[in-house]
Amino acid sequence: MIFLTLEHILTHISFSIVSIVMTIRLINLLIIELIKPYDLSEKSLITTFLCLTGLLVTRWVYSGHFPLSDLYESLIFLSWSFSLIHIVAYFKQNKNLSAITTSSTIFTQGFATSGILTETHKSAILAPALQSEWLIMHVSMMILSYSALLCGSLLSTALLVVTFRNKSKRFLKLIELLSFDEIEYSHERSTILRNTSFFSGKNYYKAQLIQQLDFWSYRVISLGFLFLTIGILSGAVWANEAWGSYWSWDPKEIWAFITWMIFAIYLHTRTTKNFRGENSAMVAALGFLIIWICYFGVNLLGIGLHSYGSFTLMSR
Repeated sequence: MIFLTLEHILTHISFSIVSIVMTIRLINLLIIELIKPYDLSEKSLITTFLCLTGLLVTRWVYSGHFPLSDLYESLIFLSWSFSLIHIVAYFKQNKNLSAITTSSTIFTQGFATSGILTETHKSAILAPALQSEWLIMHVSMMILSYSALLCGSLLSTALLVVTFRNKSKRFLKLIELLSFDEIEYSHERSTILRNTSFFSGKNYYKAQLIQQLDFWSYRVISLGFLFLTIGILSGAVWANEAWGSYWSWDPKEIWAFITWMIFAIYLHTRTTKNFRGENSAMVAALGFLIIWICYFGVNLLGIGLHSYGSFTLMSR
């Protein structure tokens, strides 16, 4: 009873913290600046990380197994992973990544604490296939990979938004330029040319922002891809022990393979000079959708070796 009460308190404290952070961010963005959002989020997410760590340890102690056996526990671990990435971003002074981790944490925490997953909040005895030492290795690597790949994909999506927005503005200004009479408005045209120059101060800042988003997206996705590879390989070894086959083309396995292929393509395009930037970012943005299908969508179908009910995540 004490453990359940402690878990309940830690869950709602962590969710309340990220909710307050997001509310203040929105107020700063839409109304008036109350406090520096970066200074606030760096402290609050560290507190959230500690609360989620305590929550996972508490659940581990009273359940007797590593808390990654169902959807609720995996969402809590995913939130913990986002907050861990946030701490890394804090030490690297990366404000763009910090904003993404804060938003991602409140999304996963909100869903985990919602009434939809009320039944899965209660810890249950593990299914026979899950009673293995490979549970920690395989599932933790997969969830860590999801968190890193999601953050990297969102950075790539932000890159696309900034790039296309910048291009659309330049295109509209070019149309405005071409609409001028060539003789009567020569002075206005030269002024617009100077303002639309790529090397103007504003465009230089955007170019730097795009470069940073591309750099950190590549770094984070590379780390996530490494975790994903380890997770798939360890899962194959576990599958051989549990089911007598390294690979059985289960829906979860198929989508994990598709996810791996998408980000392998991203890494290839990112290291190819002619496909860097927008092209590779498009692949990563597609990967964002693929991850959610692999992580969440497949389990809702309730089919395959990796599913134990509609709201229970089988992670081997």
